[in-house]
Amino acid sequence: MENNETNVKPKNFCVRYIVLAIAMFFLGACGLYLLIYFYPDPFIKTITEEVINKNVTVTDTGIADAVEKIYDAVVVVRTYSNQQLYATGTGFVYKKDGDKAYILTNNHVIESGDAIYVEFTDGSIVETKVEGKDSYSDIAVLSLSADEVLAVAEMGSSEEARVGDTVFTVGAPINSDTYSGSVTRGIVSGKNRLVSVSTSNSSTADMMMSVLQTDAAINSGNSGGPLANANGEVIGITSLKLSSSGLSSGASIEGMGFAIPIETALNYAEKLEKGETIKRPQLGISMRNLAEAQYYHYPTLNNIGIDYGVYVESVTSSSPADKGGIKTGDVIVAVDGKDVSDLAYLRYLLYNHSVGDTMNVRVYRDSDYKDLTITLDQEAE
Repeated sequence: MENNETNVKPKNFCVRYIVLAIAMFFLGACGLYLLIYFYPDPFIKTITEEVINKNVTVTDTGIADAVEKIYDAVVVVRTYSNQQLYATGTGFVYKKDGDKAYILTNNHVIESGDAIYVEFTDGSIVETKVEGKDSYSDIAVLSLSADEVLAVAEMGSSEEARVGDTVFTVGAPINSDTYSGSVTRGIVSGKNRLVSVSTSNSSTADMMMSVLQTDAAINSGNSGGPLANANGEVIGITSLKLSSSGLSSGASIEGMGFAIPIETALNYAEKLEKGETIKRPQLGISMRNLAEAQYYHYPTLNNIGIDYGVYVESVTSSSPADKGGIKTGDVIVAVDGKDVSDLAYLRYLLYNHSVGDTMNVRVYRDSDYKDLTITLDQEAE
């Protein structure tokens, strides 16, 4: 019997100890909760000081105010051809002048139409007049009565924008009224990106544009809409989206949208709203990418000794190219010291000049390089 009593006492003691420990834990937790509840300041101060010392700041409250600032200036653009809806896109009111208001959009949104209507955020629909359009800049200017517009967007600066700045778009994606007024948000992903584009229905790029890159979602129907900064100021016109269909690798590409810098757009708009024609210099040649010429038209070019450049198919008599010494069969390989990979880049370098400028051109002819100086004149209208 003595042995049994000796074994029972330690077990009872352990149980009581465990129960006591649990009770003390809960009492302590309750006491701490009550202390924080009734006297929170010392604890909040300690936590705040710790966060500040680590330089951690959380201040993101959204961009609703910036969106509201520009929202009513954005319109859905509807392009009709022979009384049939042909295309839709986006635009925005950028200016009022007297009794007229002006809307910016992309040329490719309205170029094939004979009647252009815009719809405002209040549901009103108004027919507009095309003041001017330009395929290479992809800019078009529409006008209407100033009394019709709800708001005018404030212009900002793409030059002052920094990579990483918050930006957003407002538009009508996927050509649908259901999603008109959609807002997408992102950052400035890059500046001064050179992107090849086609100004016609051809799959071959014939022009390059210097654009802003953003990861804000840009879909079909967003074209012509504003890219705005966190202050609700327009810094670009959404125009392009890189897709996997254009990549030989078949890789999936997401989050790469592009916008024409607002300074570029306004420079063209100032001329277009006056009905002026955009004057650009010309060389006066018919040309093809060397690789295309080799594959489709001139197999004899396959062993000429170079693998890049622009092939000159013909030269217009008395043109700048003719006067400067460019000949049919030449391959243009450089302009102003910059290698020319294709005709899109050649046209980009050409259009960086003004009528009357001289341009240094290097050509490959008869297994040798020749440097020529071309004085540019204006494209024929």
